[in-house]
Parts: sequence; structure tokens; C-alpha cells
Amino acid sequence: QVPLVESGGGLVQAGGSLRLSCAASGSIFRFATMGWYRQAPGKERELVATITNEGSPNYRDSVKGRFTISRDNAKSTVYLQMNSLKPEDTAVYYCNSRFLAASLWGQGTQVTVSS
Repeated sequence: QVPLVESGGGLVQAGGSLRLSCAASGSIFRFATMGWYRQAPGKERELVATITNEGSPNYRDSVKGRFTISRDNAKSTVYLQMNSLKPEDTAVYYCNSRFLAASLWGQGTQVTVSS
């Protein structure tokens, strides 16, 4: 078991920025693909961004150019820098760790973007 703990959510106005952090424990962090997902009320959970163990990122189209995922293996932490936030970004953001058949989730952190 590798606990994942998200932080950094909050309330911001449209156009603002937030930086989410996900702190992990366990020796498998550096081998895992890390990701950020989000779920808005009444909607399905969706992929926001992923980053491989070697640092290759991938983003859903709606956040390209605005969000940046990064990781610090020495700190066992993955980040999501969110700029130019829009109301449609409002959701609970979840950190995910995936390695082989294992998939772990954090508790989520709320991001609310007002108009």
C-alpha cells in the first residue's frame, strides 16, 4: 500500500492559478505512472494529466497549454500547476499511482473556480 495525499486545492477566480501536490510514500513511486484525475458533480471522473516514471507527460485536450504536470522523485511528490483556470475546471482532483496491476488513489482535493 502506498498512501497518496493531495493538497493545494482551494477557491480561485477565473484566470487564477493553483498548484496541487500529491505526496506519496513507498519505494515504488519512482516506477509508477502518476496522474491527476478530476470529478465534477454529476459527471464521470476524467483524466487530466499523467506523467511516466521517466517524466513524459500527457494531457487531455482541454487543459493543454494551461496545466503542467511534474514530479520530483527525490521527494516522492507529483505536482499539477494549473494556470488560466476556468469555471469548468471546478472539480475534486484526485492523485493516482499506477504500476503493473496496482492502481492507488488519494482522497481528493477540491478546486473551485468562480466566474
